[in-house]
Amino acid sequence: MQTPPNARIPVLPSRNLVIFPGQSVPMLIGRTKSLAAVEEACKNEGWVILIAQRTEVDVPGVDDLYKVGTLSKLTRLKGDPKNGLQVLVTGHARFEVEELADGPEFLHASGRVLEDLQDLEEGTAKILMKHMKDLAKEMLSFLSGDLKKLAVFIDAVEDPILLSHTVVQHLDLELGQKQDLLQLISLKQRYLALLDLMVKQKEELKLQSEVNRKLSEKIGKQQREAILREQMKTIQEELGEGHSGSESAYGTKIENAKMPEAVKKIALEQWNRLKTLGESSPESHVIRNYLDLLCAMPWSKSSSDEIDLEFARETLRKDHYGLDKIKRRILQHLAVLKLKKDKKGSILLFVGPPGVGKTSLGKSIAAALGRKFVRASLGGVRDDAEIRGHRRTYIGAMPGRIVEGIKRAGVNNPVFMLDEIDKLSRGYSGDPASALLEVLDPEQNAAFTDHYLEVPFDLTNVFFIATANTLDSIPGPLLDRMETIHLSGYTIPEKLHIARNHLVPKQFEDHGLSSEQLELSEEVLLKTITSHSREAGVRELERKIAEIVRASAEKVLAVDAKLPIVVSIEVLEDILGPEKFFHEVAEFYTPPGVVTGLAWTPLGGEILFVEAKAMPGSGKLTLTGQLGDVMKESAQIGLSLVRSKLAGFAEPFDFSKNDVHIHVPAGAIPKDGPSAGVTMVTTLASLLLNRSVDPKLAMTGEVTLRGAVMPVGGIKEKMIAAHRAGIERVILAKKNERDLRDLPAEVQSGLKFEFAERVEDVLKIALGVEIPNATEQNQGSWAAAC
Repeated sequence: MQTPPNARIPVLPSRNLVIFPGQSVPMLIGRTKSLAAVEEACKNEGWVILIAQRTEVDVPGVDDLYKVGTLSKLTRLKGDPKNGLQVLVTGHARFEVEELADGPEFLHASGRVLEDLQDLEEGTAKILMKHMKDLAKEMLSFLSGDLKKLAVFIDAVEDPILLSHTVVQHLDLELGQKQDLLQLISLKQRYLALLDLMVKQKEELKLQSEVNRKLSEKIGKQQREAILREQMKTIQEELGEGHSGSESAYGTKIENAKMPEAVKKIALEQWNRLKTLGESSPESHVIRNYLDLLCAMPWSKSSSDEIDLEFARETLRKDHYGLDKIKRRILQHLAVLKLKKDKKGSILLFVGPPGVGKTSLGKSIAAALGRKFVRASLGGVRDDAEIRGHRRTYIGAMPGRIVEGIKRAGVNNPVFMLDEIDKLSRGYSGDPASALLEVLDPEQNAAFTDHYLEVPFDLTNVFFIATANTLDSIPGPLLDRMETIHLSGYTIPEKLHIARNHLVPKQFEDHGLSSEQLELSEEVLLKTITSHSREAGVRELERKIAEIVRASAEKVLAVDAKLPIVVSIEVLEDILGPEKFFHEVAEFYTPPGVVTGLAWTPLGGEILFVEAKAMPGSGKLTLTGQLGDVMKESAQIGLSLVRSKLAGFAEPFDFSKNDVHIHVPAGAIPKDGPSAGVTMVTTLASLLLNRSVDPKLAMTGEVTLRGAVMPVGGIKEKMIAAHRAGIERVILAKKNERDLRDLPAEVQSGLKFEFAERVEDVLKIALGVEIPNATEQNQGSWAAAC
């Protein structure tokens, strides 16, 4: 065999292509380094080494190529480097690369030619060759196209090496499989491996051929049915018989739907298509469902939305007690809607604990506007198709909840409530929160396209209201599209008013009773509120009232019943059981090392106790009660502050010989946040000074390592919780004073607020301890130095 004139030969990398010796394959060369390698090869009689790439990179390096390629020769060059060169590559021998270098213009390599190891006996070779030829001809019979010449050529090959190369070159194998066969120099091993692959591929081709045959028969049957239907249609027209009544009715429905022209055009196309299909055709049912939806959508039907602010104010006042700030904010929003001319859709987000009236507020807004109300619960939704719908190609496809809700409302400007938007989850099927971005953007939702509807629908007239218990799980881009309105918990007087004027009459009506038959005093209602249903909202309270009414129904029907039946405190305990909640602060004495703090939760505010104990040890600080990282850091800061502030102030306390244990009860509930900082400091100071803190004093605020008291959030919810629990005084950061104007009047009058700027102020209020602050100490030190 003629060999290339020089030892370093240009390398031509190939993607998804392996060439075997004796085979010719056309290639299109377009990459810069490949063009340079071809140009260099032409200077040396066209010799190149064709090596397959391991990876799909545009500019392969040394590590991206296999170590065995094919020594090849280039012939028949066509084209130009700008548009790509077309070359015919003919393999000559296997080539093992010993040194591969990446030059500035092209890759080049040196190595040795691998000769085939002819380890087959003559008789064995003939048997294997006959088996391979038979398999090849059988496989070619399953393929379409004119392959007779290839079959004749394979049958005429007598050289076992050339036969193996010809067969493998035309097999549809993966790149790795072909590369493995190229690297096999043993003819026996190559034949066995190749025959195994051919048997597997023959079975696949046989199965594919059977599937194609059955599919062709089915398509032929459908074409025959279509021709017969067309003939039947002609016969019906000759006999004067029209289409079925349901098909003809679609024309009237489409006209009456008052669709936009673009949508109407699509509806008419689908109707005409339906007329060509038979009743038994599966596609006809899909088209009918689609046309039914198109005709049912309120393309131009709207509710009268003349906004009467006085009527809206009266509706909100009648339906909801309290929530004055929320009502005022809603009325301001309605006033803007009345004034502005381009009434684009509004998006509000009500955030608050369960049971405070978020959903019922949406219903009241719809009633105040005179619009239809639609609600879609998004809790647990994890598929974006729930929002955008499924494509009609799927079996059982349906429109999304937005389009379905608009259809159910029957108007294009309803009040649409997206309930529990913070409970959306993300699954493998998509992200529903991302699908809502278009729905809740007034700049985009004018052409909202549902996957099932497949035509744009204008959502700009829809008044969207979303509800959530917390903002933490709502993605930022989605939250940015909504105007947030926070709803906090009810106070005890507000709950009493709601129970007396709303919940009790509702339960009487639901159970068929009247005030002449059953009497619930304010004392019983108050006991139910404070001892059996401590919550931010009134949902549990309503369940307890229903339980009382249900238990009293039997007594009302008794023969000797004296009406009205009066539910006393003693009877209340028989019905609801012993008290579940009681005022810990008002009824228990707090020893040194126990201080009352305030916390915010998604359900509203809560009080919590911070307890500390000292014991002999090695100066270790132990924290328990499922505390988060931020709360643990607050405890560390509190200990550092107490050690620095109380050093030399009280009886000596050797921290190196004592351990301190801080615990926050309700250990099953995770707790975190910086607002317990002042509580931690006061608890440790109370323990070390052996002084008790007033049990009716609570506090909240973050502390810094230099002793500053920083403001925290959730003040309204915390103060309502303090008032509900019987707290009389509260210590707050001075900068939180501005947050008190949002408090209900009874909370403001029932609590005394103490403001602190530094830890020294907190300790003076809570423990009566006068400690010079850091600024005074520094000034004294400077004065002494001077």
